[in-house]
Amino acid sequence: MDLYGEKRVPKSEEYEDDGTWIWVSMAPESRMVLSHVVGERNQMMAREIVAKTAKRLASIPLFVTDGLRFYVEALLEQYGQWIKYPPTGKRGRPRKDRLVPNEELRYAQVIKHRQEGRLIEVIKRAVFGKDIETELISTSLIERLNLTLRQDNNRISRKTIGFSKKIGWLRKQMNLYFANYNFCRGHRSLKQSNNAGKIEICTPAKYFGLIDHNLTLKEFLAIPCYKMSTN
Repeated sequence: MDLYGEKRVPKSEEYEDDGTWIWVSMAPESRMVLSHVVGERNQMMAREIVAKTAKRLASIPLFVTDGLRFYVEALLEQYGQWIKYPPTGKRGRPRKDRLVPNEELRYAQVIKHRQEGRLIEVIKRAVFGKDIETELISTSLIERLNLTLRQDNNRISRKTIGFSKKIGWLRKQMNLYFANYNFCRGHRSLKQSNNAGKIEICTPAKYFGLIDHNLTLKEFLAIPCYKMSTN
């Protein structure tokens, strides 16, 4: 499971940003966008993207992100367990309760250091969990998704007349974009045999098994929408 804050900066420059960011989580195997959040770059938004992603998962996968520090606390809050230490009856300050990660939680980071605009070092490190294979620690697929997102969408292209001015309309546009990406747009790396035995390019939703054929945008927009509880 990849989680990404849409942009990355050297670790020394990490800070809360009141600008507008698009946070995205993606399942690498099916290329499906599981969740997205539009908002500032801060701890609250990190909690929101992790919580929304967790609602769409049946188990705890391997999480991989960039080095943004907000993810560590957000994942701990979502999947952590509190250890409470009983009073010892001895003099002195009692030991504080501690939040520790779930035994099933596996989380790793890809940290890229740049100097004068050039990449000089890539560090892959496991934060939670053991036996995480190095080749699994990668954010390349979601970085490619972000490039596709910028190429397709004039609302988030820098220095253009179409750049979004209001966050509400940007959120609506992103909802439609990712719905089209998951259900209507075929992905060249996702291929399956159809009933006639021919290989066809699938959408992430079809490859994952949520739908039985790639939807057209007209078909998707004609589907009735019902509000339902996710609890």
